Formats: sequence, structure tokens, C-alpha cells
Amino acid sequence: MKPQTLKIVTPQEAVSVVKSNSTLFFQGAAMTPNTLIDALCDRHEELENIEIVQIHTHGSAAYTEPPFNKTFRLKSCFVGGNVRKGINSMAGDYIPIFLSEIHLLFRRRIIPLDIAFIQVSPPDIHGYCSLGTSVDVTLPAIQMARLVIAQINPQVPRTHGDGIIHIKQIDYAIEIDEAIHASVIGEPTEVEAIIGKEVASLVEDGATLQMGIGNIPNAVLHNLSHHQRLGIHTEMFSDGILPLVENGVITGEDKEIKTGKIVTSFAMGTQKLYDFLDDNPIVHFKEAGYTNDTAIIRKNPKVTAINSAIEIDLTGQVCADSIGDYQYSGVGGQMDFIRGASLSPDGKPIIAMASQTQRGVSKITPYLQRGASVTTTRAHVHYVVTEYGVVNLFGKGLAERARALISIAHPHHREELERQAFDRFNR
Repeated sequence: MKPQTLKIVTPQEAVSVVKSNSTLFFQGAAMTPNTLIDALCDRHEELENIEIVQIHTHGSAAYTEPPFNKTFRLKSCFVGGNVRKGINSMAGDYIPIFLSEIHLLFRRRIIPLDIAFIQVSPPDIHGYCSLGTSVDVTLPAIQMARLVIAQINPQVPRTHGDGIIHIKQIDYAIEIDEAIHASVIGEPTEVEAIIGKEVASLVEDGATLQMGIGNIPNAVLHNLSHHQRLGIHTEMFSDGILPLVENGVITGEDKEIKTGKIVTSFAMGTQKLYDFLDDNPIVHFKEAGYTNDTAIIRKNPKVTAINSAIEIDLTGQVCADSIGDYQYSGVGGQMDFIRGASLSPDGKPIIAMASQTQRGVSKITPYLQRGASVTTTRAHVHYVVTEYGVVNLFGKGLAERARALISIAHPHHREELERQAFDRFNR
């Protein structure tokens, strides 16, 4: 039995229980427990062969850099900017996996976890703490880890849903009082604003939305102020939904799954977002195995899934997680929601992207780059949106797809794409 009261210790005492040859889990996004992580890194000379499993953390991630990477090796199920260099070197590796299936690695002990590092709110009068803004794969990690070490932080929002754990589930705790990680999205560029309008034109009243974080999702949301009865069932969201909730556009009344609730597995944004989430019963935080389950997603009406791409070839193959063989991000939940939206009644899976990079390289290409991953197969792709319009590839043959995609490519690249398409499909 774990103790019924929190065992409060110093960060150094908390991480002293970590032994060589252990596998650790780090909670991520805004809830990354950096005080514990930093204290662990201070022990790097005493330890060896420590494996770290995570999705997307924030902070310095010193464990991927010299001299710490001699002790720690990262196996990440997603790649953020703080670990990208390490993942693409000898300091770490990437696990290609759908966000909906990461929990299986823990629950089936494919990756047995020794210790989970988390960050939570202070316990309430009943002894329950909140996992705050990041339930995602943290909940199954806590359930399966041999030990749980927590940062107790009063600035963690107490969120509703499944991210509630009792103090008896925590073996050691430290106390801190500091802001959790925030993320501010800049103003969309002219191209992103146009794409936002194009995507918004596809959204119907009563739709259930899935979107990520970034300028294009925010540009889409900015153009939905005249819509009605929109719902949210997504793996994550940010500040962009707040005006739509305040103005009664997002009500969730047409949703089949958790009618009237905003459903997510994690959230990241500004303090305004965190204030909105604190003790707000309309937002339900669920683990990613639930939010990203295609069988659940498809039950909602008009699921409109808005995702991005690094490049897309003329047959519709989408690469969204690597630049050639350089691992840039991860599979995440794109396929979960592309498939869920396509099976939803009147659903719309959407890939939205600029037609070319800032350096003028076309993102619609004859072939994916050598080594590039196929994040979403051409059989799953439906709508593709650039600043030059919208095409729907569903039901189109290879040559038809090529013509459609060329029509929304940047004009500077269309002639070359047409030549490549002719050589490939009209022999």
C-alpha cells in the first residue's frame, strides 16, 4: 500500500530513488516537471543506462545534450524542438506510433516503466490532485509505473475529466510554486490567413472540430465567428477556441460523444487559457487512448479534422513528421483523426498547408523526399487546402489527383509539376 499522506522531500531526495538501468516517463507539454528533471540531470555522473520515454516536453531537455547524454538515452514518441537535435543523433531515438496507441506500450509492458515524473495541483480536502493540462499518455504511465514522483504546484489548473489522481498514487513529492509552460501564437501571415478562410469555408454548422496548435488552426478559428453549434473533440487545443466559446459558437450541443463538453487530452497556450480551464466543468480531459480512438471519433457528426503537412506528393501521400530522413516531429494523432473524420457522418478530413516553404520550395512535389515518412497514406487523404484553393482527392485516380493538386500549387511550380505528372501518368 502507498502512503495516505504525501511524502514531501527535496528534489535531490526525490530523484535519489532513481537507479541505474531504469526506464523513466516524463509528463509533457505545459506540465513538464522541469525541477525534477534538472535534479535528475545533476546525478548524471552517479547513474548509467537510464532510458527516458516521453511525448512532447518543454524546457531545456539537457538530458539529450553532452555530458548528460552519456547517462540518459531518450526514446520519444514525438519530437519537439527541445529534443530534435538529440533524436537525430546518437543521444536518442524516435518511436513511430499513433498517439492513440502509446498507452498500449505501457499497459502491455512493451515498455515497462520504473518511475513516472509528473506535475500536479495540490491535493484537495479529499486528497485528490489534478494532472492539469496534460492527461494524454500520462494517466496510463502513472497506472503502470512502479514509482510516481510528483511536483506539487499551486499554479497547475485543476481540470475536470479523468486526470484526477489520489495522493496514495504518489510515492514522493516536491513542492514548487511557478508558472507552467506557456505558448503564444503569433499573428498569421497573409498566406496563413487565406488558408484559414479556405478551411473555414468547409466547416458546417454543427461540426465537431479537431485542430492543433499554430497559426493556421488559429486562422481557421478566427473565421468561424458566424458559425453555430460547433463542438470540440480533439487531442489538444489552445487559446484560439476561447472567443468562440465566449460568443456561443462552440456549444457542443450536436455532439454524440459527451454532448456539450469540450473533449481533449492536453492543452497549451497562455495564462488566459489556463485560467479558463481551471475548475471548468465544460472541458473534459481524457487520455489519448480515448480522444484519439477512431471508433469514438467517428460517432460524432461532421467531424472536421484540420491537420498540416510538410509535403504532399502528386498521388496524395502526406509527409507531416520528417524532412527527408530528418525526424522533425511525429505521427501524433493525424491518422487517428483523418480516419475518424472520414468515417464520421458528413465528416471532412483536411490537410491544410502553404503551397511552398518560406524559401520558395514547393510543398506539392512529384515524389516525397528520399527518406521522408508517409504520415497519412494516399488512401486516407480527402481534402487538401492551400492559399490557392481546395481540392478533394477522394475517389480520384492518380492522374486526376495530380491535376487537382497542381491546381492549388504555387504558380511558380505548376509547369514543372505538370511536366513531372505527364511523364509519370501519361506514358
